[in-house]
Formats: sequence, structure tokens, C-alpha cells
Amino acid sequence: MAQILQSLYKTLAAGLALLIIVLLVVTSITGNPIQFSHAWGSFVFRWLHVASGVMWIGLLWYFNFVQIPSMPSIPDEQKPAISKVIAPTALFWFRYAALATVITGLIVATMQGYLVNALMLQPGVVAIGLGMWIALVMAFNVWFIIWPNQKKALGIVTVEAPEKAKAARTAMLTSRINTLLSITMLYMMVAQQNAGL
Repeated sequence: MAQILQSLYKTLAAGLALLIIVLLVVTSITGNPIQFSHAWGSFVFRWLHVASGVMWIGLLWYFNFVQIPSMPSIPDEQKPAISKVIAPTALFWFRYAALATVITGLIVATMQGYLVNALMLQPGVVAIGLGMWIALVMAFNVWFIIWPNQKKALGIVTVEAPEKAKAARTAMLTSRINTLLSITMLYMMVAQQNAGL
């Protein structure tokens, strides 16, 4: 077991294997096998959407609740471990989790037949539509404001010290805007089917 848990990819593969085993056991107990239908496909994309969203917002909150507030208390000689190793890796997963969340969300909305109505904020899908628009703004911020500025702040793109400091501040403030938006976005995403909005 330790061999599996020492590797992220083996752990993920084991997690998927466990899911398959659990599904086989549950379907044999209930006598209700999985029906590979449009509804099942829609559910799978919703599950992928939620999993991607957990990673995206989890990393957003990690940056804002843990990394940014902790940086002032980290000794200068230890800061390169964050800026050269941890932050670039976290930002990779952050960017692509945002992209995966948007793509899977658009697929779910298309498969369920409410994409256009939600984006047009039509009655019956106003909450999910607002959530989608907020998420699109947040994803735009990730790819076109936070990431370009983080590349400068982390030294991935070489710039002068004043521009580096300005880029770090812009990335941080935009990340805080996304944190602010995430509260309403998450509420609207869940409210659509649970609060009758």
C-alpha cells in the first residue's frame, strides 16, 4: 500500500479502481446496473465538473487563506522554495483546473439543454446563469490577469524589480477578487437546484 500512496498518479489510479469496485458492489446489491445513457453521461460530466471545481477553488483558497498570508513570516532564505517550486506547480494545477471546470460545466449545461437560457439569464435558470457568468469572469482572471502577472512575480518572465512588485500586487489583488466572487458563484451553482432560484 505504501508503494501506491508514495506516488500521486498511483494514488489517483487506486482511487479510480476503488470507485469502480464500489460501483460494482453497489449495483450488485441494489440490482440496478449502470445504464450507459445520456443521463449517465451527463452525470459523469457533472462529477468531473465538481471534481475540477473543487481543485480550482481549493487552490484559490489555498493561495488566499494560506500562502499569501504566510509569506511575510517565511524567512527570506526559504522563500525561493515557494516561488521556484511550490507556486509554479500550484499555479499549473490552478489554471488547468479552472479550464477543466469551465469546459465540463459548459458540457453539462449543453447536455442538460440549458446553456443558452442560463447565459441569457432566463427565468428558471437565473441562479445557474449568474454562477456561470461569475465563473467565466473568474476563469478569465486566472488565465489573462493572474497567470501573466504571476509569471513576472515568480521570475518565469524576467522583468525589472518595480514591474515584478507591481505584477505581484496585481496578481494578488485579482486573486482576492476571485476569492470574493467565489462565494457568490458557489452559492448560485448550488442554489439552482436546491433553493428554487
